[in-house]
Amino acid sequence: MSDMNHAAKGPVRIGLVGATGLMGRRLIEISSASEEARIVGIARREVDLPKGARVEMFVADTGKWGEVMEAVRPRTLICALGTTWRKAGRDEAAFRAVDYDLVLSTAKAAVQAGISNMVLISAAGADVRSKNLYLRTKGEIEQDVSKVGFKRLDILQPGLLRGQREGDLRPFEAIAQLASPLIDPLLPAKWEMYRSVDADLVAEATLGLALRKAAGRFTHGNEAMKRAAREWRAKMPDMAEPAD
Repeated sequence: MSDMNHAAKGPVRIGLVGATGLMGRRLIEISSASEEARIVGIARREVDLPKGARVEMFVADTGKWGEVMEAVRPRTLICALGTTWRKAGRDEAAFRAVDYDLVLSTAKAAVQAGISNMVLISAAGADVRSKNLYLRTKGEIEQDVSKVGFKRLDILQPGLLRGQREGDLRPFEAIAQLASPLIDPLLPAKWEMYRSVDADLVAEATLGLALRKAAGRFTHGNEAMKRAAREWRAKMPDMAEPAD
């Protein structure tokens, strides 16, 4: 499709679940500054939107999310859902209810609503065999979402996200972010996947991948996300480039 035809049809509508977190907010803000994509957010509660955001937001119980997706018909669904061990009350079932159960049920509802593509934001080191609950759960959801039936599935596996979270105190993560400029260069090659990455770069990569059409299942680490982000920024030459 030519740029002229794309512009005439307007921005592509992209569904988003997980709008309240760091990635969700950055996705809304970055997409609002472009004419390529427009976010259609679906949430369980009202969302405090970034200033100047150009986004459609729908509030519904999670059991109704499929009906919302069927009504608004975005081309792609971005899933940025996730909780923390602390927020889940240090309860494994409560943690998995969000990071596994809700993600999987939302993916299934998206396919039933006719959405063919999905971008899932996971984590570096996701592995069904991991002894770490967080990484094991991420590995399990990657595995099972792959079976849901999307025409195209992009799985992003960023390392430590650098960015300011709104109203979400994560002291250990904050310390890790401060230390990351010193730690990242010291990580051996086999641990390169865990190097920190700017949340804006991940958001740009996510939006760029959400516009792609080629069928298949694709997994993206930090380096692959940098390439996808560069492609997104090439469409908006005035956009400042985030740090790697």
